[in-house]
Amino acid sequence: MMMNQNMIAYRLSSDTNELTLKRLQEIVDTIPQKLRSFTEAEFSVKSDPEKWSKKEIIGHLIDSATNNHHRFVRAQFEDKPTILYDQLNWNHHSNYQQMDGHHLISFWEMYNRHLIHLVERIPQNMLEKECRMSDDLDYSIAWLFDDYVRHLEHHLRQVFT
Repeated sequence: MMMNQNMIAYRLSSDTNELTLKRLQEIVDTIPQKLRSFTEAEFSVKSDPEKWSKKEIIGHLIDSATNNHHRFVRAQFEDKPTILYDQLNWNHHSNYQQMDGHHLISFWEMYNRHLIHLVERIPQNMLEKECRMSDDLDYSIAWLFDDYVRHLEHHLRQVFT
């Protein structure tokens, strides 16, 4: 994998994504219940017209799961596929703000449970297959999965602060 000098080295060379899988499992086992404690009004409020509501953040995390699902699968059989993601347009055109919050939470939870099952079954040698990103650098499936969970945690902190 090519390394950008500003890039954080997330993974140990001996990591098989076991710790990241465990962390994602903990998240999907605990966070949905906490998300469901918000009223629909609390889940929908926007602190600023240009900022996402909690509901739209969960929508963004669904979009992230979708795009990373493509990366985790396609990188195994395509030669460094380029899979890009325009997060603002995805969120806007998905109309998450108009959807039922509990529907979004349930879908986000199930999608992440699916990703856990998927990544658990990727052979070790396939975890090092690469995908090209918008910075024109190549990242391994293992690195992308670790980054996916860190990204998810970052946005969940936004939801709960």
